[in-house]
Amino acid sequence: MHLLRSARWLLLALVVTLIPASSHAQILISVHFGPPALPVYVQPPCPQPDLMWVPGNWHYNELTGGYYWVPGAWVPAPYPGALWTPGYWGWNNGMYYFHEGYWGRHIGYYGGVNYGFGYGGNGYAGGEWRGGHFAYNTAVINVNNTVIHTTYVDRTIVERTTIVNPGHVAYSGGPGGIHHDPTPEERIAEHEQHVAPTSFQQQHIKTASSDKTSYATNNGGHPHNLVATRPLAEEKHTPPPESHAAPMERPMPASHPAPASHPMPESRPMPQSHPAPASHPMPESRPMPASHPAPASHPMPESRPMPQSHPAPASRPAPASHPAPPAGSKPEPKPKK
Repeated sequence: MHLLRSARWLLLALVVTLIPASSHAQILISVHFGPPALPVYVQPPCPQPDLMWVPGNWHYNELTGGYYWVPGAWVPAPYPGALWTPGYWGWNNGMYYFHEGYWGRHIGYYGGVNYGFGYGGNGYAGGEWRGGHFAYNTAVINVNNTVIHTTYVDRTIVERTTIVNPGHVAYSGGPGGIHHDPTPEERIAEHEQHVAPTSFQQQHIKTASSDKTSYATNNGGHPHNLVATRPLAEEKHTPPPESHAAPMERPMPASHPAPASHPMPESRPMPQSHPAPASHPMPESRPMPASHPAPASHPMPESRPMPQSHPAPASRPAPASHPAPPAGSKPEPKPKK
């Protein structure tokens, strides 16, 4: 028996290395057959603000060799902004592995299993944190309206996040399982820092394991205690850093980088407007120089023909026209024609 258990744990260790990196939740146990279908039940109204619904789930007891139901419960958030990602059973290489749930700032991957009450298989539609308090989406969440006033209704998000699961299948992958690959948002959330289930949640699971009526072998997959009658006790934790802050800042560099200063190159036309080439049109804009005395001196370039008339070649004919030579008879031979 001891050798058999050692072989099973060795097999578990080997298979864990084959599980995709998208499955970052802690793997607690492996079973060679899948859990029963999820039972249908009514959610009790949320009795006080800032409680999070932790849906019921099938767990497995290695000692007894059977699945048992852990009732759904309202649980105080361990820190403001905390959201609960449910645990789930996932199939891999002929075995079913349970991935433990966790607390985080965003909802991670839970196999696409539709647990209801906001956990439609993809993300969470049951509400959101607003200013340090949780606002409940009463389109899917049952609340005590006499106590809780932070509510709203959004059916669109429910439709977007719901994975149809008419058979209430309780596991992901494998024969007859849910097939839903992690979304980019779920992959990012899995790499964030998480808080494990509180000690009161762990005690809640232990209590369920000691209840013989919670085992599928005794209730035929229809547990009697489907939900906890009252919320679990509160346990505060230090919130993890917001790992999404960095991605959120990425667009910032894109908006404030040198591109904002790059318009300076666009102002280079300014130098192009004042260079010498730009001064050539100045003659065309003589009306403006006409109003300025300095431009009035620009006509000097128009008098440059004068330098063309007085250049050395123009003065050379002067020696040719020296009066002394013409006073002689030499000029007469020139008119000999």
